[in-house]
Amino acid sequence: MSLKIRLARAGTKKRPYYHVVIADARSPRDGRFIEKVGTYDPKLEDKSLRVTLVTERIQHWLGVGAQPTDRVARFVDAAGLKTREPRNNPERAVPGKKATERAEERAKRVADAEAAKEAAKNAPKEEAAEAPAAE
Repeated sequence: MSLKIRLARAGTKKRPYYHVVIADARSPRDGRFIEKVGTYDPKLEDKSLRVTLVTERIQHWLGVGAQPTDRVARFVDAAGLKTREPRNNPERAVPGKKATERAEERAKRVADAEAAKEAAKNAPKEEAAEAPAAE
């Protein structure tokens, strides 16, 4: 059985409140769980009181092989129970295909506008120089 340490929502509409629970990975988010090992109240203004954990039980379940979810891993790391590996996704900031195409089109339009501006600047000088020579 694959165990997860995860959040189970318990608040009302627009008033989130979460229980930190040990659950089978196949059970639903707010469904059956094995043990409640803490709480998380994101609405509290005092950040130090938002998360409460039963550290002994979390250490036990980590020792048994339970895997924390990303959010719970942050809480466990802040409590000093298990270090969280920093995540690195260098492709996250890379624009998508459509955004890249739009940027290229925009750059082309700007370059064309500048070229037309330069051509317009140079054209009157050439016409003025040709006009007296024609007479």
